[in-house]
Amino acid sequence: MKIDFANLLQSHIEHKDEIQKAISKTIENSSFIMGKEVEALENELSTFVGCKYAITCSSGTSAILLALLAIDLQAGDEVITTPFSFIAAAEMIAFLGAKPVFVDINPYTFQIDEKLIEPAINQKTKAIIPVSLFGQVGEMDSINTIAKKHNLIVIEDGAQSFGAEYKNKKSCNLTTLATTSFFPAKPLGCYGDGGAVFCNNASLAKKIKSLRIHGQTKRYNHQYIGIGARLDGLQASILRIKLKYYVSQIAKRQQIAKLYKKYLVEKNIILPKISTDVKSIYAQYCIRSSKRKQIEKNLQNCHIPYAIHYPKPLHLQKCFDYLEYKKGDFPIAEKISKEILSLPMNPYLKENEIKYICTHLL
Repeated sequence: MKIDFANLLQSHIEHKDEIQKAISKTIENSSFIMGKEVEALENELSTFVGCKYAITCSSGTSAILLALLAIDLQAGDEVITTPFSFIAAAEMIAFLGAKPVFVDINPYTFQIDEKLIEPAINQKTKAIIPVSLFGQVGEMDSINTIAKKHNLIVIEDGAQSFGAEYKNKKSCNLTTLATTSFFPAKPLGCYGDGGAVFCNNASLAKKIKSLRIHGQTKRYNHQYIGIGARLDGLQASILRIKLKYYVSQIAKRQQIAKLYKKYLVEKNIILPKISTDVKSIYAQYCIRSSKRKQIEKNLQNCHIPYAIHYPKPLHLQKCFDYLEYKKGDFPIAEKISKEILSLPMNPYLKENEIKYICTHLL
């Protein structure tokens, strides 16, 4: 049985004709950078999320950078975030000369542990970046309350949670600023790199729009030090088609998660826990086991694809040696990094494939 981990090809085939027409139209209009397709996509993204402004950009990483530039993050400032994530958020904090300050995570949801945030705040703290990991959102009410108390800005990294909900409100519309990624393997992915920043503040939106085109307020007039981070028209035209069907894609992912639970419930592994107030989009389906090496061997023998998100916490990465964290500083993140494993997750998995995967885990 051949099982695809993300099945990006089937995602294309499903809407191939519409996508090819959209691409052809963009090429014929020679609207390769920004343009009407980008503007239309931004309107559709803001409507989907329920916020006033969606500003597209070149990647999820550049979206984080734009958000940090927009709040005028300076060298020496501190930003609290999670050590158990893809590196982008911590990397962009460090890139601007600020200091990533890590706090440990919830052992069941893998989200930043909101109870540990306040003790990490000091006079240098400027923002909090919770990463909405694997398709669900953390305890945003608590995080926003802490931020308000200490006059901090919250930036949700929603690269893996676009379309998820928290208390009936969409991810990317829960905080002062939010970002997402349209990397091809994301639940809503384009055919290259892409991202977006979301907010409800007109002045922040105006600044971010300027920052993504080298700080220009009008052609060759530069108010800010910015970057070149525009989304191209081809990616926008593709995303517009895929966004039309995204709600049904999320529903399929949620159904597949239910099937995994059905076939794994009696296995000696820890299943994903979704908070009561949250609807996950299951960007990944992650299990935990102290017998991960054996599971990996079983999956390899059966030619079942898998991934490990993430095998080494950020505080132990070589590039962050200068922060002087050490092994044992964040025991939950370290423990989970040794136990976590991502199973195939995409809207096209069949029940017999899921049953086959689960049967061969242990």
